[in-house]
Amino acid sequence: MTEKLLQFIWKYRYFNHQGLTLTTGEPVWIEYSGEENQNQGPDFMNARIRILDTCWVGNVELHLFSSGWIKHGHAPDKNYRNVILHVVWKQDPAEMSRNIPQLELFHRVPRIMLETYEGWMKNHAFVPCERTLKEPEINIWNAWKQTLLLKRLDRKMILILRSLRSNHYHWEEQLWWMIAGNFGMKVNATAFEAVARSIPYTLLAKHRQQLIQLEAILFGQANLLESDFSEMYPVMLKKEYHFLKRKYGLKKVFEQVHFLRMRPENFPTIRLSQLAAFCMDSGNLFAWILQCSSLAEIRRKFAPAANDYWFYHYVFDKESRFKEKILGRATGERIIINSVIPLLYTYGSLYPDKSFRQKAISWMQEIRAEQNEILSGWKLLGIRIGSAAESQALLELKNEFCQQRKCLDCDIGRYLLRAQGKKPD
Repeated sequence: MTEKLLQFIWKYRYFNHQGLTLTTGEPVWIEYSGEENQNQGPDFMNARIRILDTCWVGNVELHLFSSGWIKHGHAPDKNYRNVILHVVWKQDPAEMSRNIPQLELFHRVPRIMLETYEGWMKNHAFVPCERTLKEPEINIWNAWKQTLLLKRLDRKMILILRSLRSNHYHWEEQLWWMIAGNFGMKVNATAFEAVARSIPYTLLAKHRQQLIQLEAILFGQANLLESDFSEMYPVMLKKEYHFLKRKYGLKKVFEQVHFLRMRPENFPTIRLSQLAAFCMDSGNLFAWILQCSSLAEIRRKFAPAANDYWFYHYVFDKESRFKEKILGRATGERIIINSVIPLLYTYGSLYPDKSFRQKAISWMQEIRAEQNEILSGWKLLGIRIGSAAESQALLELKNEFCQQRKCLDCDIGRYLLRAQGKKPD
């Protein structure tokens, strides 16, 4: 038993009310369990109980044991003066400075509910409630997924706002940082964003129409032009980069890009070339996105092709079989999901025109679901994932609730546990 579970049981009244008595023997009726208090003070506010013929209105405090009242220092605390009921899991010897009515719940909670919750906490499967989750009566998924999507976007918004404050709310630059990081995929995201942040946005805009210079700056800042090359193309990039580095006083980036355990199509060399091509076609991108009404137009932006040199290479100075290196639709959509949509949502949350926020959510619902190991796990449990809105919601559920065993904060967990509480022992 935990205090969190005890609060859940009290809030939803999942205990036997028949013949309910205080620890002193007087009969008690719970007319209203109270409002859960998220701030300092008693656990529940404005509860209503009736002891014999007297109706009491006030606050309720919960502890696992009676002695919790003293251990937590409530006796001298004025915030607890209006407590009308002390609810405990088990009564133990404790001398109370006030004669507060006390209710013990140990023998009044369905054993199957406690066993279910204990099983969840010990379960190391994909999700704690995996076995119970297969029950067909669950009908609250849609509402919970919508809430989870908003939770995920709100959580990302906090990080974005922190970054925006550092660049004085330069939305174009913020979008550039986010897109660059996502071009790096999971392995090189940090390094790619560090490269983007090392290049002043004004410099990027100045050389936007010069692909060779864009590639030179990006490859150079990613520390990929430090070798002695034999082929003309990397030699030219290296020469161009050293000139531009001296001209603009570019600072060294200490984050290193990685090639290990990656498919060649995802090598940082290929992604940086595609990022350079993307930059050429993306002047004032955020302003354009605000005006754009079609996701199809956004998708077309996120399909750049690497320089022709990379059609025959994956790394410098090593020729390979011909293959066009065009950013695939799935990768492009992943970048949209993780950069364009969160920033648009943030913008829409800060300004009176909420249509931008709604557009972000609508685009998320229109994009097809992502594919990764976590989402495959949900599919094995029979959970349908039809769009990126749903896949993002399920990623949030797995990472922020299931992984952290926050079952009592989860709508699905609460639903399943309530169902167990209604079953007879």
